[in-house]
Amino acid sequence: MLADTNQIIKDAETKMSSAIRYLDDELARIRAGKASPRILDNVKVSYYGSMAPLANVSSITTPDAKTIIITPWEKQMLKEIEKAILSSEVGITPENNGEVIRLGIPPLTEERRRSLAKGAKQHAETAKISIRNTRRDVIELLKKAVKEGVPEDAGKDAEATVQKIHDKYIKQVDELYAAKEKEIMTV
Repeated sequence: MLADTNQIIKDAETKMSSAIRYLDDELARIRAGKASPRILDNVKVSYYGSMAPLANVSSITTPDAKTIIITPWEKQMLKEIEKAILSSEVGITPENNGEVIRLGIPPLTEERRRSLAKGAKQHAETAKISIRNTRRDVIELLKKAVKEGVPEDAGKDAEATVQKIHDKYIKQVDELYAAKEKEIMTV
């Protein structure tokens, strides 16, 4: 019976840590005024009839804080990559010189910074909701386990453990968001 509660707790921690990974991924895609190849993660390129991630058809480098250079592995991909970037949500016009595609990261306006910070906050809230829902579901499972014969003390201890895990992950969400907000708002 005790193994059941341990497994329930382990599953809860796995779900909560996946919420943190989701948040980390989403925050990395937010352009904060400095060049990062991760802002191109969602860009898909038509490659021999199928859609492929940009990173699968080119190398993406950041020679400085304001520039991203995309070097396609095949020259004929330049136009496709350019088209994919223009139609994406990246919001940067690519410069194609026939060899590479250069993306100049423009400085963010105050309004844009606030908008990006607001978007980051929404992603943080989504992660927190996921963590809270996991805690709620796990506590329900633990209460059901107590009804099915798990000692009440073990159930209460498991609930306290789940609460501690919940608090730890909520704190991580707050720290990730605070760091991203600082990065976005720093001029």
